[in-house]
Amino acid sequence: MNLKQGNVLLAAIGSLTLVLLYLVFWVVPPAQGLGNYVRIAFFHIPLAWVSVLAFFMSAGWGAGYLRRRELRFDALSAASAKLGLIFVVLATVSGAIFSKLTWGAYWNWDPRQTTIFVLLLIYGAYLTLRAAMPEPNRRARVSAVYALFSFLTVPFLVFVIPRLFFSLHPSPVINGSGSLAMEPVMFMTLMVGLLDATLVYVWLVQKRISRENREAAA
Repeated sequence: MNLKQGNVLLAAIGSLTLVLLYLVFWVVPPAQGLGNYVRIAFFHIPLAWVSVLAFFMSAGWGAGYLRRRELRFDALSAASAKLGLIFVVLATVSGAIFSKLTWGAYWNWDPRQTTIFVLLLIYGAYLTLRAAMPEPNRRARVSAVYALFSFLTVPFLVFVIPRLFFSLHPSPVINGSGSLAMEPVMFMTLMVGLLDATLVYVWLVQKRISRENREAAA
């Protein structure tokens, strides 16, 4: 990513962020049963989405390393896993704030809170594993396999298991019947939030790629 592309992407992120803030605080109406607390969801859901995207890309780049044995894929896989962990921590914090405001406690081991805690442990262990292996190629190989198997748990922890048990967590945007459980203005705002968070992730990854290219050229 050259400087011009980076500036364009940053400008897009800045514009979308301003639009998102305007929509969340001045356009979105209070939700039935949640009131103004629903506004937290327009930050919480995009953070959770990007964490899943980052873990998916980490697994993809891990597979790229196993196929081509190039350490740049390992670097990208590790960077994406770290970003995923950061985003999932932010999603957990925002979810805990929502929990405190609506249920009276930051943490109550709700099924979604429990599964996200397991996800934190899995990817925390990934980073610990990498730190314990100084030899680059062995670290890359083991990390790639770990990233692939770790991502297999993500759909179950995020989408499947929480739906199997009673939860205080609000219903998903797409409910069990496959219909949209959100007013159009809220859905539009959520889409802006998802796009904004995704572009932030892309920008951070592109910065990592640019750094890798500079190091390779040095």
